[in-house]
Parts: sequence; structure tokens; C-alpha cells
Amino acid sequence: MATFISHSPAETESLGERWGREAQRGLVIALSGDLGAGKTQLVRGIARGLGVTTRVHSPTFTLVNEYSGGRHTLFHLDLYRLETREQIHSAGIEDFLQPDGIAVIEWAERIDDADWQMADSKLRTVKIEVASETERRIVYEDSRT
Repeated sequence: MATFISHSPAETESLGERWGREAQRGLVIALSGDLGAGKTQLVRGIARGLGVTTRVHSPTFTLVNEYSGGRHTLFHLDLYRLETREQIHSAGIEDFLQPDGIAVIEWAERIDDADWQMADSKLRTVKIEVASETERRIVYEDSRT
């Protein structure tokens, strides 16, 4: 498990950019953290690292935003509005646990443990904690599901 302390949105984005440059097809990044913790900021950096030039915004109302034009397609999911396993399955979560590109899932803690077992890809779990108004503690770990 690794920890990164971010002192600004730019530092959070920079970490994401590094991850995007290193990302290989099939990577799933599972993000958790409170509202306003910086999850979408991290995704903006990942997109930039992949070479995506489109503006990245939270898919809270659309559930999934797809960004192409980079090294890999980026699938950005936000499960905030989904409360049950049935709703998550209806949204087609299975497709994003084995992505043909890179999948970043905000509010990933809403996915059932049994569902994670169907993922046949590299998984990076990320927890973003608000330490202060300007500081974030980003704890992450890579595993194979």
C-alpha cells in the first residue's frame, strides 16, 4: 500500500497524470472518498496522462463518460446515484470490470465483493481522504482480481 499526500488540486492531477502515462489496457481504478475529496481531479490527470484532450467532468448524471483519442479509451464511471446491486448491474458494470481500455470507477465501494471477482484485470484501489481544506491523503494499492 502506498500513500501520497497532495497539497493542491494540481498535485492530485499530477499524480493521476503519472498513472495515466503508466496505465496498460485493462486497468480498473476503484476510487472511494467523500464528495469534494478530489476523485474527479485525479481522473482529469489520468486522462491527461493517457493523452485525452477532451474536457473531463464528473459523470454523476450520465453514469459513464467515455473519452477516446488517447493511448487507450478512458471509461469514467460514477456510481453515486446507484444504491442497489440491481441498479449497478443494470448499468452494465460487468463491461467495465474488464475494460477494453482503462476504467475509473468513482464510489467503487458500492460494488459488491462478488462482482469484483468477475474482473479479470489489474485493479488499483484508491481511497482519497480529506486531511484539510488543501490537503488530501491518497492511499492506493495494486492487485490482480
